[in-house]
Amino acid sequence: MNRGIYRVGLALLLLAAVGWSQAGPKLTAVDPAAGKAGDNLTISGENLGKGSVEAVLLSDDEKDYPGEMVEQSGEKIVMKVPKVKAGDYNVSIKIGNNIYIQPVRFTVQE
Repeated sequence: MNRGIYRVGLALLLLAAVGWSQAGPKLTAVDPAAGKAGDNLTISGENLGKGSVEAVLLSDDEKDYPGEMVEQSGEKIVMKVPKVKAGDYNVSIKIGNNIYIQPVRFTVQE
């Protein structure tokens, strides 16, 4: 009997972990791929709602630069490109106290 309860508990724990990891925010694309400071940048993905993503940032090797979020839904976020020097940046998301660099890039033009 104890083994059965243990197995059921373990199975539920594993299912919960898999479900949570699949439900995490994920960025898939940006439009446009390049732009200037102050331009609107549309970020597409999954689970991007206000309950999941607190902020979107452009990140280089040294620092993370938050952008002003203009619109936010489960499938997209529109942000204003922050004032940063020209160059290529990773698009990152903030969840709680953590910043996660996503496999999506944006080029800031002069």
